[in-house]
Order: sequence, then structure tokens, then C-alpha cells
Amino acid sequence: MLTIGQLAAAAGVTVRTVRHYHHFGLLPEPERDASGYRRYDAQAAVDLIRIRTLADAGVPLARIDALLHARPTEFASAIADIDAELRRKIGRLTEYRRRIARLDSGERLVLPPEVVAVLDRMRGLGVSERRVRMERDSWILLQALDPASLPRRIRDKNARFDDPETTRLYLACDQAVDWDPDDPRLDRLIDELDAWETGHERDDAPSGSPKLVFSRIFVEASPSWQRIIATLSDRAAQRRRAAAEQHG
Repeated sequence: MLTIGQLAAAAGVTVRTVRHYHHFGLLPEPERDASGYRRYDAQAAVDLIRIRTLADAGVPLARIDALLHARPTEFASAIADIDAELRRKIGRLTEYRRRIARLDSGERLVLPPEVVAVLDRMRGLGVSERRVRMERDSWILLQALDPASLPRRIRDKNARFDDPETTRLYLACDQAVDWDPDDPRLDRLIDELDAWETGHERDDAPSGSPKLVFSRIFVEASPSWQRIIATLSDRAAQRRRAAAEQHG
């Protein structure tokens, strides 16, 4: 025979919880013995464990009382129903966990997997998270303003990262964001970018396109980038004037 403390310990609850179940009539309270103690038998331990398990599963106390007095077949059927409901809850919680896990990187909430793969590739190449976020915002704007162009731009972006020289310059530009505009390294980088520009056929977008919006985002982020863009634009304008004079 068990004291109330021993019963509570056997079921993994507190004495206060046992008395709570007494109060609601879920667990019969035995009479005191000759020594003045209430003694519980093995069935009380079994019933208490059942009560605690059902309560932990979220079953209301009123239903627990009915289950404890149900026939074995009814009890088994009710347990099967409770198990099915727990499975549904687990499924919902698993989905909530998946969605919550995606909140730390907002691109997965709004961008297609192909774009997310590009952003992850940038991270793998060593691009700063600041620049990745800027790219992410650019893709979000592009998806809103010109969704039909997404497949082509994804191909173009991956093709550029397939080229080691382009990747090297991209990483250098990422690092240059924090350089002083008068840093001598910037002159060398501008020359390399200018050579890259003249050596590659560029599909320049028309005025007002999202591409120009993205350029403004990058320029506003860094004085060194302001100098890069201004110098490259000036050199490109000079080449256009020279070409026009040759054909004039």
C-alpha cells in the first residue's frame, strides 16, 4: 500500500496534483487507516498514470472521468481517436516549425527556389550577407515588376558565377563597399571592371527598368560604389562619343 507521497512519485506528479484529481472526482480518495494515513493500492497508481497521461495529451478532465468509467472497447476506441487528433496536431506543428524556420531568411517566403538557390550560391562563394540581402531585395522587386524576366536573369546570374574572372570581380566589388573612395585599390578595380565591361557584350536595359533601380540601390549603399559607377559611366560615355565621331 502506498502513501499519497509515494503514489505521486510513482506517477511523476506532485501531491498537490493528486489532491486536485481527488477534488474533481477523477481519483477516489481512500479512507484513513488505523494510523490516520490514506493508503493507495496498485490500481490507484494505474488510474493516476492514466489520468496524468490523458491530461498531458490535452484531454479535458470531464472526458477523462468518462473514459475511466468506459468499457474496454469504448476506452480503446477513444484512445484511437485521441491518437489520431495528436497526429493531426503534430502535422500542424511540424508545418508551423517549417514556416518559422524560414522566417530568418525572408527570401524563402517570397522568392522561387531557383532564386533562393542563386542567393545560397552567393553565400557559398563568400559574398557578404549584406550584399546577399541587397540582391534578395533586387530579386523581390524584379519579381514584382518584371516576373517574365526571372528565368533569363537567373540563367544570366548563374552563368556569370560560372566564370571565375567575373566571380573574382564580383567578390572584389563586395569588399570595396567599405573602402574609402580615395583608396588606391579602387583605381585598379575600376580599371578591371572597365576592361570587363568592354570585353563583354551587355544587354543594357532601357531607361526606367528594374535593372537601373538595382544600380541605384547599390550606389546609395557606399561612397566607393558611387565613385565606381560614376567613373564607369563617364568612361562609357566617352567611348560612345568617340564611336559617334568615327562614324560621323
